[in-house]
This record gives sequence, C-alpha cells and structure tokens, in this order.
Amino acid sequence: MLQSPPGEQSPIEGPPVPPSDETRGCLFALSQPPLMLFLAFIGTLLVVTAFHDLHRW
Repeated sequence: MLQSPPGEQSPIEGPPVPPSDETRGCLFALSQPPLMLFLAFIGTLLVVTAFHDLHRW
C-alpha cells in the first residue's frame, strides 16, 4: 500500500459515509419546483396538441 510522506495528507480519504436513515426517492424528486414546472409545461403542451388534433374546425 502506498504511504504518503509525513505531513502530507493521503489523496484517499476515509471510508465512505453511509447514507442517512432517510432516503430520498422519487417523491422527493417530484416535489422540486423546477421539475414540477417543467412537467406542468410538458403536460400543458400535450393537452393543447391533443385538443388541437381532436377538435374539428
């Protein structure tokens, strides 16, 4: 194993920190305002285009 000289920190830090007890899943991602605005915009476009396709002028 490589030893760093005395007084110099090793480039490899300690063991990885385990994730916290509260995991963040899909519902956390959906609660973010920018994502919700984007999804609302895409949904609005889909509804407008569907109405445009189905409506007879």
